[in-house]
Amino acid sequence: MPSVIEFLQSQLFTEVPVPTKKFNGQTIIVTGSNTGLGLQAARHFILLQAAKVILAVRSIPKGKEALTRLEESTETKGVVEVWELDLSSYASVQNFAEHARSLERLDVLVNNAGIMTYDFVLAEKDDSLITVNAVSPLLLSILLLPKMRETSLRYDKETVITFVGSLGHARVDFIESKSEHIFKDLAVEKVARMTERYNISKVIQLQLARELAENVTKSEKLGNIIVSMVNPGLSDTEVTRNLGWLQGKIVKVVLSLVGRAPEEASRTLVLAAEGGPETHGQYLDDGKVGRASKFITSDEGIKVQNQLWKELLEKLDAIAPGIVYSI
Repeated sequence: MPSVIEFLQSQLFTEVPVPTKKFNGQTIIVTGSNTGLGLQAARHFILLQAAKVILAVRSIPKGKEALTRLEESTETKGVVEVWELDLSSYASVQNFAEHARSLERLDVLVNNAGIMTYDFVLAEKDDSLITVNAVSPLLLSILLLPKMRETSLRYDKETVITFVGSLGHARVDFIESKSEHIFKDLAVEKVARMTERYNISKVIQLQLARELAENVTKSEKLGNIIVSMVNPGLSDTEVTRNLGWLQGKIVKVVLSLVGRAPEEASRTLVLAAEGGPETHGQYLDDGKVGRASKFITSDEGIKVQNQLWKELLEKLDAIAPGIVYSI
């Protein structure tokens, strides 16, 4: 975990490089892309000559507004498509993945969508933060593995799955990890530590993404898929919109002091999408390979990671029977 000085150095004095690598001919999905980092990343992909950029959004009207803004700001038409995706619904995730299977190719999946709230709300029998920030992105990624392997083989290239994480994963004591049934216990409202839940969801997301990377490496299935996790740094986006008035104001003040502009923060997503074997299974900071928290890489952290993966596969197999054979 970086020190306070390292954090401030990164936020205030380290400029994320502007991506320059072209994405000619590529099809890219960006979830949560009608605002914030996702929208700005989509703009970069368009300017870097992607053939198709799919905005995966909960609200089609808002997605169409984003499409219009992107076409106007990039002076490019016919590249952006708007598809519906609600990560709080496993049926929506499955429908989206089924739609994506019809694509001629799929080169990059940017798992950017997420929520932040202090309210405990069940979604698909789990706390909504766990469902939206951790389980559904993994469900979507695994459902799309066959299409991404197919693309890799057909075009003789890497394909990339990246998860947008948070430095917050390093600033929480994941005491729930000591449970014999982690997901089950996180779904109990009366013991939920909601002020810590967003960071916990990002710990889980990071550990599951690391495990996905390991399993993709070990898989006997052909195709070269890069899996990475990216920390965009603090940025003033709409992810805080579900916080209470006071909490939201406090966060806004902090972001105004040390937050990156969404455009600069979004560069980290695009740099991650460039791939490269050196990024596989890695946690990326400031557009390059960084380091996750000590817990993540500790013996205890790896033990928890293995348990979470086992629990996740059981959960996913109940949602989409046979999905484990896609890995």
